[in-house]
Amino acid sequence: MNSSIQDILSRANQEETLQRPDVIQLLDISDPNELQALFKTAYKIKKQNVGKVVYFRGLIEISNLCQKDCLYCGIRKSNHDVNRFRLSVQEIVDAAVWAHKNQYGSLVLQGGEIQGDEHADYITRVLERIHQATRNELAITLSLGEQSREVLGRWRLAGAHRYLLRLETSREDLYRQFHPDDHLWQNRLDCLADLRAENYQVGTGVMIGLPGQSTSDLADDLLYIRDLDVDMIGMGPFIPHSDTPMAHHLPNFNKNKQLDLGLKMLACARLLLPNANMAATTALQALSDTGRELGLQAGGNIVMPNVTDPKHRRAYQLYDGKPSLDENSEQSRIGLQRRIESIGETVGYGLWGNSPRFDQRGV
Repeated sequence: MNSSIQDILSRANQEETLQRPDVIQLLDISDPNELQALFKTAYKIKKQNVGKVVYFRGLIEISNLCQKDCLYCGIRKSNHDVNRFRLSVQEIVDAAVWAHKNQYGSLVLQGGEIQGDEHADYITRVLERIHQATRNELAITLSLGEQSREVLGRWRLAGAHRYLLRLETSREDLYRQFHPDDHLWQNRLDCLADLRAENYQVGTGVMIGLPGQSTSDLADDLLYIRDLDVDMIGMGPFIPHSDTPMAHHLPNFNKNKQLDLGLKMLACARLLLPNANMAATTALQALSDTGRELGLQAGGNIVMPNVTDPKHRRAYQLYDGKPSLDENSEQSRIGLQRRIESIGETVGYGLWGNSPRFDQRGV
């Protein structure tokens, strides 16, 4: 193994702060032995800081209505081939009650980005009803795009605990290439700051393997996220959606390359933020049947089994090849538990699984 890679991993093991050239070198690894050494180091740091318990976040895809028109996203407002839906408050509560009865400690409510009073009221009712139905025993993460600080504050008071808002990229010029002119990168930064001010557990992430994105860019993304001092990281490899303008921007799309890059990013994130919660995302499984297990072995400690009614899942595809579209919630739970146990880890049933990074702030 390259002596400089050995040195970087040794310093990471000793909790020394890695620098930009270190991260670039790790992301450029191609040697299989060095790659395994990186994952082994990340897994060791994960065990030391967050343990070998995997926390379920029951994912409810509440709506594919979206006011945004991001050029890579399957539910962008200009995609007229999507069957649009929005779950009723009762449908969401029913899914939440199922998750609670099956000892999920946490939920994620995910949907397209909608702003306005009616939507804010709808989410507020959902939060209040879930807590009433589950005796305030579920932690709730929202992933609903950019919102005003006033709305974020309302939702926090109504019972939201965490919020995931992906930065997408730390390069503003790259962000502009994949978003319409009225989608402003600075607005995402401002929203992340508002989330911190409203005392959410704050999560962010980037898209990995975008056209025109270098490993230097990805290293900068990771260092930017580290400097934001977030509590949670949710990021995944870019996978094209056939009904979007970006469908043909990667003519030589290589699943294995994207998977390796996604796993390297996850491992490096664990080296940089040892005590943050990190998701082994569904996108990893879209690239490989064992993608989520590989993600857990590269440093992840969160998975998000889908508890949405299967009849809506095909209408909520942000990228092509989304797995488990026809599984019901119980099949997803059992399958994921088996996968997790197969790599020597356990599911943290009934536990919120707060980010240790957030808890240690003492706020």
